[in-house]
Amino acid sequence: MPERNETEGIRLNKLLATAGIASRRAADNLIAAGRVSIDGAVVREHGVRVDPAQAVVRVDGARVELREGMVHLALNKPRGVLSAMSDDRGRPTVADLVKDWTGDRRLFHVGRLDADSEGLLIMTNDGELAHRLTHPSYEVRKTYLAEVPAPVGKDVGRRLREGVMLEDGLVRTDRFRVVDVTGRRALVEVVLHEGRKHVVRRMLAEVGHPVSRLVRTAVGPVLLGGQRAGNVRQLSTEELAALYDLVGL
Repeated sequence: MPERNETEGIRLNKLLATAGIASRRAADNLIAAGRVSIDGAVVREHGVRVDPAQAVVRVDGARVELREGMVHLALNKPRGVLSAMSDDRGRPTVADLVKDWTGDRRLFHVGRLDADSEGLLIMTNDGELAHRLTHPSYEVRKTYLAEVPAPVGKDVGRRLREGVMLEDGLVRTDRFRVVDVTGRRALVEVVLHEGRKHVVRRMLAEVGHPVSRLVRTAVGPVLLGGQRAGNVRQLSTEELAALYDLVGL
């Protein structure tokens, strides 16, 4: 591990306490037990100081966000709201819903939801994290619930898993299942890592089941759960660590 200037940076136990990992005393115990690493090297000595803007600190292998001013939010986007930070036509945007959390920080949204779609939208000012969560090469799975006409034939899941041809190429689901059927309506779950525009709506329409309602319920390990429409919350330490691990940060 490179030499550290003990007069610079902030004490590691204080940073861990500020991040909500443990009290300072408990953080010292974690360090002494060899459960904390800095830039890939385990550290055991007390009094270590680090630069939170530069160092990557992990506890039990999970990255801890130490950088000041970072924002990581989970928003349940309501129907009728644009996945944009501004609109020259004055339509409601996600910026209106997160303005109390952002100050003057610029946020990126992880993937888009069209105005008629609802559900989980992760928003952050960590551009690299947003890029990796969005880029198809990292294969971050996103889960959707879609309301479609019933009945849903047994071959629909097979066709979607094998792939259907759209105007911009072949697309396939990672997983598909019928959740519920009520009369002429069915609720289906679609999991995929594609990020093309309107891809869930287009692929379901291609197999004869146009979508009347679409809700994103998960992005990787982050779940929408019982979060109400329009509600914003901070990602938990565990959720953020899981996202960093998922995309290799």
